[in-house]
Amino acid sequence: MADLVRPARRGLMLILSSPSGAGKSTLTRTLSQKETNLDLSVSVTTRLKRPSEIHGVHYHFIDRPAFDTLRERDELLEWAEVHGNGYGTPRKPVEDALKAGRDVLFDIDYQGTQQILEKAREDVVAIFILPPSMAELRSRLVRRAEDAPEVIAKRLDNARDEIARWSVYDYVIINDDLGAAYESVRAILTAERLKRSRAVGMSEFVAGLLSEAIS
Repeated sequence: MADLVRPARRGLMLILSSPSGAGKSTLTRTLSQKETNLDLSVSVTTRLKRPSEIHGVHYHFIDRPAFDTLRERDELLEWAEVHGNGYGTPRKPVEDALKAGRDVLFDIDYQGTQQILEKAREDVVAIFILPPSMAELRSRLVRRAEDAPEVIAKRLDNARDEIARWSVYDYVIINDDLGAAYESVRAILTAERLKRSRAVGMSEFVAGLLSEAIS
């Protein structure tokens, strides 16, 4: 007898957050490159496209009326105003992916995380990445050589505020070794994918097993 078809599952939203310099973006990029069945969420924004950016890859670039319409119709899972520009996550592409059994990866801050948790708690797995120390966080920001000293000082002030929100998250990982942090995120993703609540076709699968004749 042929093997039974594996049960369908509902996808999940995997959120990674951290203060600047703690490793969130590197972990997100590595996950999106190495993990199968994991789509990186692409936000919409009203700001102008930079020459190096690709529409639909880095962002979906839309005008202000279109953004306001999405927001007013509650078609954004989360949104924010940053320097006069709107940013947000469209609900429909994410919901379509989840229904198809695909997982969606988010690189967002705690404010966006809180908004998504309020709207779709059962679909969310939220991970916060901590630095091993504030001194190490400062060293990483300095080594990046991207910001002036006053900008680094501001990032460190913001980091304290973000770190104070750690208890909003389901999991907390201290990133003192990037490889180990990545493996921890992968382990969380693997376990969460196997949760009974996400296996929407498990009842039918089990019923098939129980009805199967054994010769």
